[in-house]
Amino acid sequence: MSGSVRKAAITGHPVSHSRSPLIHGYWLAKHGIEGEYGRVDVPPENAEHFYEHFADAGLIGANVTVPFKEIAARACDWLDDAARAMGAANTLWLDETGRLCGANTDGLGFLGNLDQLAPNWDETPGTAVVLGAGGAARAIVWALLSRNCTEVHIVNRTREKAEKIVEEFGTGTIAHGWDNLGTILAQADVLVNTTSLGMTGKPPLEIDLSGLPQNALVNDIVYSPLETDLLKQAAARGNPTVDGIGMLLHQAVPAFERWFGERPVVTDELRTLALKDLGVIV
Repeated sequence: MSGSVRKAAITGHPVSHSRSPLIHGYWLAKHGIEGEYGRVDVPPENAEHFYEHFADAGLIGANVTVPFKEIAARACDWLDDAARAMGAANTLWLDETGRLCGANTDGLGFLGNLDQLAPNWDETPGTAVVLGAGGAARAIVWALLSRNCTEVHIVNRTREKAEKIVEEFGTGTIAHGWDNLGTILAQADVLVNTTSLGMTGKPPLEIDLSGLPQNALVNDIVYSPLETDLLKQAAARGNPTVDGIGMLLHQAVPAFERWFGERPVVTDELRTLALKDLGVIV
């Protein structure tokens, strides 16, 4: 990266696999902005020092990947509501006074994807079922509650992990073990898989959708393969479906706007570019 332009980067360890440079590079070229977006690999032993002294990195802002989102949040002088609720920040920037500010845009990425591919999905707030209880699940629970879902059921093989999310978000969230899934599905207006099950190279997501209402929207945040077995099964029985690549693209929108002053658009061209880069399509 040169020293004469606004510079942002993906930070974490490892970062070599990140598609963020492709996404932000596409938008920089599209908007004709003199800026750069690169990769900064932060060794785990240096992570706390790096984020606490972020102003020394020569960056106007950064994305943060696993496993440093919590460390980054603790280093911030200001957090948005989502980052504060989750205790994790994936987007950083320095404000005009030099304060380190943090946001969590994972939930916004989830919502942007659904809004684009399933317009009006939240017209009548209802009941959501979220599979998994990791960081992505936490962001999606926050997002669903922000759209006034009446109940969000968190289903996880280890129920204790689901209960931790309920402790954080309280009213409107309910924890379940995997053995309750069949009963819970019958109530669902939205079903979201946040686990890695069904991803290329991972065990399959074994689920029976026979009890799921036919009008329930089904989303899988996995994007390799693009059409997971869950989405295939849902589509075969007539459920509307949304794949996962859009969440990756939409979570980058507010970060780019914050750093470079233009709000980008997630286009079919960008979607195809990202899928080709991931090897999901040829």
